[in-house]
Amino acid sequence: MHTDAPELEGHLAALADKLSLEQKVRLLSGASIWSLHEEPAIGLRSIVMSDGPSGVRGVSMDDRDPSASLPSATAVAATWDVDKIRRLGALIAAEARAKGVDVVLGPTVNLHRSPRGGRHFESFSEDPWLSGVLGAAYVRAVQAHGVAATAKHYVANDSETDRFTVDVRVDERTLREVYLAPFERMVAEGGAWLVMSSYNQVNGATMSANPLLREPLKDEWGFDGAVVSDWTAVRDTVESASSGQDLVMPGPDTAWGEALVRAVRAGQVDAAVIDDKVLRLLRLAARVGALDSVAPVADQPAPWSNAEIRSLLREVAADAMVLVRNDGLLPVAPAAGTRLAVIGHHARRGRNQGGGSAMVFPEVVVSPLDGLRETFGEARVGYAAGVIPEPELYAFERNSVVDPATGAAGVRVRYLDAEGTAFDEEIFPTGRFGWLGDERLARAATIEVTARYTPAADGLHRIGFSCLGEVVFRVDGRVLSSDTVRPEDDDVVKAIMHPPAQVFDIELESVRPVDISLTLRPELPGGFPIARVTLGTEDVYGTPAQELERAVRLAADSDVAVVVVGTTENLESEGFDRSALALPEGQDELVRRVLAVNPRTVVVVNSGGPVVMPWLEEVPAVLLTWFPGQEFGGALADVLCGATEPGGRIPTTWAAAEADVPVWDVEPRDGRLDYTEGIHLGYRAWLRLAAGGRPAPAIPFGYGLGYTTWRIGEPEAVENSDGSVSVVVDVANTGDRAGKHVVQAYLSVSGPSAVDRPVRWLAGYAVVRAEAGQTVTARMEIEPRALRHWSAERHEWLREPVTFEVRVGSSVTDLSAPTAISPARR
Repeated sequence: MHTDAPELEGHLAALADKLSLEQKVRLLSGASIWSLHEEPAIGLRSIVMSDGPSGVRGVSMDDRDPSASLPSATAVAATWDVDKIRRLGALIAAEARAKGVDVVLGPTVNLHRSPRGGRHFESFSEDPWLSGVLGAAYVRAVQAHGVAATAKHYVANDSETDRFTVDVRVDERTLREVYLAPFERMVAEGGAWLVMSSYNQVNGATMSANPLLREPLKDEWGFDGAVVSDWTAVRDTVESASSGQDLVMPGPDTAWGEALVRAVRAGQVDAAVIDDKVLRLLRLAARVGALDSVAPVADQPAPWSNAEIRSLLREVAADAMVLVRNDGLLPVAPAAGTRLAVIGHHARRGRNQGGGSAMVFPEVVVSPLDGLRETFGEARVGYAAGVIPEPELYAFERNSVVDPATGAAGVRVRYLDAEGTAFDEEIFPTGRFGWLGDERLARAATIEVTARYTPAADGLHRIGFSCLGEVVFRVDGRVLSSDTVRPEDDDVVKAIMHPPAQVFDIELESVRPVDISLTLRPELPGGFPIARVTLGTEDVYGTPAQELERAVRLAADSDVAVVVVGTTENLESEGFDRSALALPEGQDELVRRVLAVNPRTVVVVNSGGPVVMPWLEEVPAVLLTWFPGQEFGGALADVLCGATEPGGRIPTTWAAAEADVPVWDVEPRDGRLDYTEGIHLGYRAWLRLAAGGRPAPAIPFGYGLGYTTWRIGEPEAVENSDGSVSVVVDVANTGDRAGKHVVQAYLSVSGPSAVDRPVRWLAGYAVVRAEAGQTVTARMEIEPRALRHWSAERHEWLREPVTFEVRVGSSVTDLSAPTAISPARR
């Protein structure tokens, strides 16, 4: 039987009828951290899930099974290109199937309410409509290949502070028009097979038991998929089971199980509610091919070659980069004799991704330094750190260490039981180890890690580890640490993904290898069989003055200086929000000192979300790269040398100063976080404040430069019989090379309105490409919903009888004169 067969629903119901109450309830809780239970009685195999959305990690958390590292969601959004998302979705589906994964836990479509949000990089935009368009494209792209996508986190999970308990208070209209809107589009247009409920409360009810799971998600929008909990979010039985929550993760020990069976038998939970949940699970199983009796919706996608993966990721990363300033310095052709000074810690160790559960472990990450040396020639590219970064432990890389017992490349790991007997061992390719639900981790009383390391040079080295538990750390038999390392706070994800590190200064000789060992009695936060251990080195620097002086000298002796600045995993990550928007200490001074000796300076900003750039108006060229994925360096080189145009446009507003940010607070007060700004989020808030004389942002929404110039003509706007509006405008490439432009359409109201409205709001856009001198036509369809507002009094969408206007242009602040749209005749 196929999933599109008319009798499918009856078949699934018949399968469910074969199950006892105990069997049904068992299916609704996870079997492990990443999988659901099988049920041989009805031909149901286990369904496997994996974190996303910027790559598919699978069920390992280290380098044994590498994953492609995709550009962050902010980068993908900066392309404004659904075709790019279609191709990325095909890659994600292929990666998932190659790892035995049925469900990818992404995309994340929470909004950029405040630039301080810790997972800002993991979500697309501050605009609800754009987020929904991109999110729906992602869902369609992944599910077209028979892998389920998961719209998350439903809903108003827009910051990390007290994320397990915070009660977000938001009015009905704002919920509908802003925070629910992306999810509605992913369900109604994208056809999402799963939605993930979030940790937080909304208006007094935790989301795993919130009425919003039924209305509007299931009842109004017709969502026929399953609602899966965020991990450990369900903490009660009756209330959550009686709601629209369908699946509880992780397992096997959850608040449902036997407690839910008893609640049903006691009449506290309706048996029909359980049957509905089981049908939704079986529907998911049918779609992903987990039921023997139902053919999956799509054939297994073919694996991608490494060359295909790298080519696409390099292309997308370049297309996502936003050129926000250029006085003609860029592009820099790699002419003979051109000397480049590449400066900044991020140039050597670029940040390809943010921290937290979205992390993946690629086989290779191309640094900016490596990419530029490949393009411009190693002899013509010098490097200096300039600033000493915050301490960070880097795992021993592939082929940098060997097993002391055999000499084979890698690190030996032995698992010992409570009696001290080794029951298993293996070789890891690098000094990064991660266990996700591994039975050996649950069984092991002790884990022994050994490696032999030969330093590349004589002198001071920093060697160390990061983990949780009781440790003994030795170098050449000498005990350097005998300690118990505990989590720094109660956030389980943060504890697992960011365990504390200890490093030790050791004088080493390049000709003499040293043996390193770590004996660990692991501590498992939350009792889950998950652990992350790193064995490796920390970079060694001179004094701050010495490093800065090296960078200044190099810049002065070079034709062009490329300064790469950015944030870190400890600034942008799941588990905490940002306390400030400034770059790490010393980076702003580095930019100014380099600029003072070399006026041909390019600043590359490697951050997942906005940072403050006090030197923006002083530097001749500034390029934003976001977290660009594993092909960072190659994509950057392509853009800087002009082989590829920077195609990105800003999906979220960047402030010139922290004091200018309209929505700053993410800290709850008495457990509540009030969304008092209502519908005025992001650029909408900036536009409203501008009327009162507040400063303009540093980079407005939708903005971005390329290597050519454009002229946008006068738009024509025609209202169709269905209430939609067709906007047509000619766009001319007036430069001397081919290029890409994102033409944007914004709505506003002319004259008085009885409804509180944004100054203007995004309602359509078109990605256009044209050759030098060519004129193309951009066509945009504005949906009827864009001209409506949600009435909290009538609980429905209404169109006010006012005159709407459309403006077309290159950003929210660079637009044509308004073209009026008259109300449609009824």
